[in-house]
Amino acid sequence: MADTVLYEVSDGLATITLNRPEAMNALNVEAKVALREAAREAAGDPAVRAILLTAAGDRAFCVGQDLKEHIGLLAKDRETGAGQTMSTVREHYNPIVRALAGAAKPVVAAVNGVAAGAGFGFALAADYRVVADTASFNTSFAGVALTGDSGISWTLPRVVGPGRAADLLLFPRSIGARDALELGIASRVVPSGELRAEAEKVARTLASGPTVAYAAIKEAMAFGLTHSLSETLDKEDELQTRAGRSEDHAIAVQAFVDKEKPRYTGR
Repeated sequence: MADTVLYEVSDGLATITLNRPEAMNALNVEAKVALREAAREAAGDPAVRAILLTAAGDRAFCVGQDLKEHIGLLAKDRETGAGQTMSTVREHYNPIVRALAGAAKPVVAAVNGVAAGAGFGFALAADYRVVADTASFNTSFAGVALTGDSGISWTLPRVVGPGRAADLLLFPRSIGARDALELGIASRVVPSGELRAEAEKVARTLASGPTVAYAAIKEAMAFGLTHSLSETLDKEDELQTRAGRSEDHAIAVQAFVDKEKPRYTGR
């Protein structure tokens, strides 16, 4: 795996680190391929019970597309007529978001700095966002005459509401950490020096928790956003039956009766 993205698994936690701090973790083709493969590996590995998405450096989580590379690719498209540059949405961004949002395990984003464009989209694909007090968010897309991608057209309206999402997409601007917390973009804001430790603590807590139930919670919420109450009640019945048959549920009930802390297996 390319060193533009680092991947490590420890005690059930997969840590994916964007590793281009000199470029504010901008996404060139190499980084996008590496991130896609890391996200897929983490989502599909049964030994991984939670995922932490973070970034190297203290300036940026990810500023989205590497525009320097992008300019060259657009020029090449004009010369050849190939029109391949924007296939990056289909080939890279969409699979990354599908892997993160669709993972049957919790995903935590540790946002250490600027999260713009696709970087903002990837943060929103996580289930929980721990954000440094020096971080900021920016949709950015309209600023370079593009529409939203990386799932932001779906996730942002559901986090902040359609009206506020339209405002943020039509008039891109920097949203500081405290405002992001009020809007629901940030789940938790911490001093920048404490970000990594706090985000890892959150992720490890989730990794040691009832991950079968967490997977069902993610599936139920995603289903409920696009289905009727009646359909969602049926889905809850289905998922609760599955969770109730899990080893984790039996462990939790017994631990409650015994007044002990449960030790979950993720099964």
